[in-house]
Amino acid sequence: MTKYEDLVPRFLKYVKVNTRSNPNSETIPSAAHEVPFLKSLVAELEALGMSDVKYNETNSYVTALLPANIDHKVPTIGFITHIDTADFNAEGVNPQIVENYDGKSVIKLDPEGNYVLDPAEFASLKKYAGHNLITTDGTTLLGADDKSGVAEVMTAMSYLIAHPEVKHGDIKVGFGPDEEIGTGADHFDTKDFNADFAYTVDGGPSGQLEYETFNAASFKLKIAGKDVHPGSAKGILVSAIQLGIDFQNQLPRTETPEMTDGRQGFFQLGNFNGTIDEANLTYIIRDFARDGLEKRKQLVRDIVTKMNQELGQDRLTLDMHDEYYNMVEVMKAHMDVVKLAEAAMAELNITPDEAPVRGGTDGSKLSFMGLPTPNLFAGGENMHGRYEYVSQQVMEQALDVILKIIELNVKQNS
Repeated sequence: MTKYEDLVPRFLKYVKVNTRSNPNSETIPSAAHEVPFLKSLVAELEALGMSDVKYNETNSYVTALLPANIDHKVPTIGFITHIDTADFNAEGVNPQIVENYDGKSVIKLDPEGNYVLDPAEFASLKKYAGHNLITTDGTTLLGADDKSGVAEVMTAMSYLIAHPEVKHGDIKVGFGPDEEIGTGADHFDTKDFNADFAYTVDGGPSGQLEYETFNAASFKLKIAGKDVHPGSAKGILVSAIQLGIDFQNQLPRTETPEMTDGRQGFFQLGNFNGTIDEANLTYIIRDFARDGLEKRKQLVRDIVTKMNQELGQDRLTLDMHDEYYNMVEVMKAHMDVVKLAEAAMAELNITPDEAPVRGGTDGSKLSFMGLPTPNLFAGGENMHGRYEYVSQQVMEQALDVILKIIELNVKQNS
C-alpha cells in the first residue's frame, strides 16, 4: 500500500456526510448530525490502533494519542481539524474527479452547464495543470474545508502506525465541531489535549502557513419600528426596514469584503430581515490591528447612539461581542513552531506562503488558550460554496508536510 492510497477514498467518504454547522444554534455541537460523524472517527481511530481515543461529551471533540516510538523525550505535537462545513447546502454531496486537468478548460459542474469552473473567472485553476481536481456537482459545497484536513491527518496516523520504522514522539490529534460558526474552539480542553504546540490543518492552497489572522467581532442590531396604516402614516409610522438601510449607509462603503484585500479590514452585513414593525441585522467586523477593531466597534456604537438621539428614543438595540484575536500576538513568542513547518516545507521543495489569513482559524483561539497553533494548508480552493474544489496532489503534499514535521521534530531534538 502506498502512502497516498487511502487519502482520496477517505476524503470522498467524509464529504458525503452532511456535517453543516448551525449558526443559529446554542447547543454543543450546533447540529445533531455532527455527532454521528465525530463518533465514526472514534471508531476509525480505534481501528487504526490509536491510543486514548475518546469523544468528549462536553465539547464534542474527538482526541487520540499516537504514543512515541523513541526512547527520549521530544515535544508533543498536536494536529487539529474541524469536521463541520460552512453555511451552504451540504446534503447529498456528490464529488466529481477531473483527472489530469489541463489548466485552461472550463469544467462543467452540472450536466447542463449552469455552474462552471472557468479559469477566466477562477484564475487559481491555471496553476493546476496536470492535477486531479475534486469538484462539486454544482448543487452543494464540497467540504474540503476541512474534511481534506481530516483525511490528511487521519491518513498520516494510519501511515505511521503501518510504518513503525518512522521515528516519532507523542502525537495528539483532535477533530472538532463548529469552527465555521466560530464556537468550536471555545470549549477545547487544552490541558487534557496536553500538547506542547499544535497545527490546525485547515488552510487553502499549497504552501499556506498562517500565523497571523484578523481580529474579529460580530454584532446584532435589533430595530423597533412602528407600523400603522400607510394612508394615515404621516408623522406616526417608523419603518424598521428604512432605519436598517440608514444604518448600513452610514458605514464606510468601501470597507466591505468585496472592496478590500491585504491588510485592510471591513464590515460585512451578513443578514437583514424584517418588516416595518421590526428588523434584525447581523454583521461581522474584521481588522488585523486590535486598535483598528476597537475603532470599528466604536463607530458602530456611535452610529447607533446618533440614530437613537435623532429618533428621540432607543429604537436601535446593539448586541456586540468579540470573537477572536490576531494569533500573531501569541505566535511571535513561539516562532520555533513556525520555523519547524518552514523547514518541513523546504525539505519538500514547497515555498511557504505566510501572508496574513483574511479570516480566522481555531488556532486563533487555541493560541490565546496557551496552545500555540499556526495553520497549515489542506488544499481547498473557493471554499464555502458550490465552486469549491481541491487538488489530489496538493492533499498529498499536505500529508507529506505533516509527516515531515513529525520527522524533523525528532531530528531537531535528538
